[in-house]
Amino acid sequence: MGPTAQQRLVRVAAVIGFLIAFLVGVKLLGASFKMVGKDTAKNLFDGLTNPFAGLAVGILATVLVQSSSVTTAVVVGLVGDGQISVGHAVPVIMGANIGTSVTNTLVSLGHITRSAEFRRAFAGATMHDFFNLITVIVLLPIELATGFLQKSATALTTMFAGSSGVTYKSPIKEFIGSIAKWFIKLVEGVGLEGWWAAAVALAIGLALIVVSLIFITKIMRSLLAGRLEQSLNRVLGRSGIIGMGVGIVITVAVQSSSVTTSLLIPLIGAGILSLEVAFPITLGANIGTTVTALLAAMAADKTSGLTIALVHLLFNITGILLVYPFPPLRRIPIRLAEGLGSMAVRNRLLVLAYILTVFVVVPLLGVLIFRG
Repeated sequence: MGPTAQQRLVRVAAVIGFLIAFLVGVKLLGASFKMVGKDTAKNLFDGLTNPFAGLAVGILATVLVQSSSVTTAVVVGLVGDGQISVGHAVPVIMGANIGTSVTNTLVSLGHITRSAEFRRAFAGATMHDFFNLITVIVLLPIELATGFLQKSATALTTMFAGSSGVTYKSPIKEFIGSIAKWFIKLVEGVGLEGWWAAAVALAIGLALIVVSLIFITKIMRSLLAGRLEQSLNRVLGRSGIIGMGVGIVITVAVQSSSVTTSLLIPLIGAGILSLEVAFPITLGANIGTTVTALLAAMAADKTSGLTIALVHLLFNITGILLVYPFPPLRRIPIRLAEGLGSMAVRNRLLVLAYILTVFVVVPLLGVLIFRG
């Protein structure tokens, strides 16, 4: 039996409350760095001036917190507060896209004892990995050479928020800012100063972001779960565009691309959805997850916060336009995933080696080698 209308109303109200808490958390991140001084805060991120270090940090951060939404929200907050430049933040955003695909890869391990299911499930998970990796491999060098994502996002920011240098005015910015200031006064009121006050404000901000996203995800899943599988099975086979639309809508609703893609894994493993049908949904999830960064930009002080959020959106849209309209290119991540799935069934240790190499070892080496 599904939730009653009154229960749905309560859950919607809870989502709004947690959304406000999320924005306050983003605001507190920027405030925590201001509390220790602009120069000190800037020094903390000097190592991200190298794009490969930024890419590696984006992957690792997202793997650790198991959410690209958290990573992008933090990046938007820091860019919006002037702690990281838009150019240095772009590779971090790209890394977050790679890191977020580890979640559904881990979910596929639930089928590891059943070979046929595991082959399909692992392939379904890793086609998302391969698409994100291919997109970064293609677009990062182009971005470094031309800056087209940053320039395009800056132009859009000017259209949406006025000319450069004009503060981006969110309709709820003052309300969010007043709550954040209350937290800061509370911290300072107990006698904390400097680094200690900043550390507490940072901890509160991160806690609000993580907890809010967790509860928003849980509540939205409870609202949608009853009809989710029926909707998927009814419409997904008709058109790839419909599949993308479904991926976007679900991800925007639950505020997590990981939830959307992870829900697909059991369906793929059971043979209900083919990889070709599920693939557009993962692409839609990539677009839908950018709403978190756009929401976080509402709490940023500068238009640069909106710019990096739009970079995230443009990056995912560009990746889809480069691959999906062309069937031979569209099949590349699917075929790579199918091959890896077949090898994983023959040697289960390959699964562990793949996850550790792509999501831990290579990013760690990137940080150690390239970070200044």
